[in-house]
Amino acid sequence: MPAYLDAASGAPLHPVARAALAAALDDGWADPARLYGAGRRARLLLDAARETVAGVLGARPDEISFIANGTQALHAAVLGTLAGNRRAGSVLVHSAVEHSAVLHAAGADGVSVPVDALGRVDPATFVAAASAPGVAAAALQAANHEVGTRQPVAAVASVLEGVPLVVDATQTVGHAPVPAGWSVLAADARMWGGPTLGVFAVRTGTRWRSPFPEDDREAGRVPGVPDVLSVVAAAAALRAVSAEQEEIGERHAALADRIRAVVAATVPDVEVVGDPTERLPHIVTFSCLYVDGEALLSRLDQRGFAVSSGSSCTSSTLEPSHVLVAMGAMTSGNIRVSLNRDTTADEVDEFLAVLPSVVAEVRAELGADGL
Repeated sequence: MPAYLDAASGAPLHPVARAALAAALDDGWADPARLYGAGRRARLLLDAARETVAGVLGARPDEISFIANGTQALHAAVLGTLAGNRRAGSVLVHSAVEHSAVLHAAGADGVSVPVDALGRVDPATFVAAASAPGVAAAALQAANHEVGTRQPVAAVASVLEGVPLVVDATQTVGHAPVPAGWSVLAADARMWGGPTLGVFAVRTGTRWRSPFPEDDREAGRVPGVPDVLSVVAAAAALRAVSAEQEEIGERHAALADRIRAVVAATVPDVEVVGDPTERLPHIVTFSCLYVDGEALLSRLDQRGFAVSSGSSCTSSTLEPSHVLVAMGAMTSGNIRVSLNRDTTADEVDEFLAVLPSVVAEVRAELGADGL
C-alpha cells in the first residue's frame, strides 16, 4: 500500500469509528426527534455522542452542534457570529493565514492582521485591530493548516474585551490540546479519523445567530435531521484519539523533527517553513526552489507516497498559497507532509530516502538541475 502522508486533508477512518458506525446502523437510523422507540434510541446515541465531543472540546453539551463538514462548520461559526453582533459592526478581524473558508465568509468586510516569518500574529497587534470601532468579531486559528504553526489564542483571548473570538480548531482537535478563550469554535471530524462531519460550538452568552433558514433542529443552529450515524462514529473516534493523543503526538513530533532536519540537509535549495517547535506535531511543510509543485507531487505519488501541497497553487489558477505569501516564504515546489496515527518510522525513512532523487529528477526535466 502507498504511504499515506496527507492526514491534514483527512485521516483514514479510525477502527473505533468504523466499529461504532456499524453498531449504530441498528439503533441510530431513526429521527432522534421522534418519541417512538427507534427515535428514542437514536436520541440516546446522539446525546451520548454530543457529551463525548463536548468533554473533549471543554464545552457544555448544549453548546455543541453538528453540521455536514468542516468547511460548513467554519462558515457557520463566522457567519453566525457576525450576524449575532451586527449592532457592533460588520468587520471580521482575522489573521492573514486563516483557512480560505474563513476568508471567504469574511468577504469584503474582513481585516487581515499580518504574521511573522513563522506564520504567527503578534498578540498586541491582533488585539488592537480587533478592538477598533465597527468590529463585530475576530477569528484566529488554533494552528495553521498548511505549516502547523500554533497561534497565541489564549494570550489574545485573555486581553480581548467585548469582541467574540472565533477559533478554527479543525487541524488541532485530535492532535493537540484545544486552546482556552474561544467564543465560537469549529472542528472537522475527518482530521481525527472520523467520517465527514463538521462540529461547531457556541459558548453560552456569546451573541450568535444562525445564518441558515429558521429550523428547530440543533437548538435552532443547523436545519435538518442530524446525521446520527456519523455523529456517533465521529465521537467514538474522538474519544479514542484523545486517549492516545499524548503518545501519538510525541511520536509524530519526533518524526516531524527528523523530516525537518533531513530535508534541510539532503535537498539543495529548500526552505522548511513554519515554527520548528510551537507547531502541531503531525505537519511538516517545505518548499523546493526550481521545482514545479504538481510535477513533484505526481512523481512522489508514482513512488508510492501520498502527500499534498501546502500551496493552493493549481494549474488552473496559478495562484500561490496566501499562507506562504503572508509569511514571506518560498511558494514554489511546496510539499506538506502530514502524519496519521498509523504512519511508521520506516515509511518516513523511505520517503526521506526517495525525496532528494525525485527533486533532482523534476529539476532536470525543467532544465534547472545545474542552477
